[in-house]
Amino acid sequence: MLKVTVEIWPGGRKSGRRVLATTYIGRIKDGALADYRVELHEDVQDDTGSANLLDYPRYSATLWDMVARVIAVTLTGTEELPPRPRQLDVPVHAAGDTSYVRLREIPEPARSLFQKRIEYSTRPLIEEDPESRDCAYAWDWTDFLAGHR
Repeated sequence: MLKVTVEIWPGGRKSGRRVLATTYIGRIKDGALADYRVELHEDVQDDTGSANLLDYPRYSATLWDMVARVIAVTLTGTEELPPRPRQLDVPVHAAGDTSYVRLREIPEPARSLFQKRIEYSTRPLIEEDPESRDCAYAWDWTDFLAGHR
């Protein structure tokens, strides 16, 4: 079995590292054309997905080729990469002098990651918003996108 781990090292420091995602790849059929079972796990979503990569020609390419293909198969159902995702376009709202974003308007997985990053931060209470407690300051959102949170 192979285990591929994706870690973040904030500021390049090993001491602050944490695991963001893990992939387990197990060979389920030997031979020149082997079959593999893959499971993807992220820290935000416990089980991102699983799939099989069938009839992979062992030793015909680098290990990274197989890793890329098992991830693609798990995410898309084929060995092809999906189109590149578009940049997040989350509307910024205003209430008086307060600029804010609505958490419900942030697509996953960004919403869950952002909520974790602002868990202990002050958040605005926007009384005019139908879900007044579902908001965050716009500057926290832009800091998150810039990698500062």
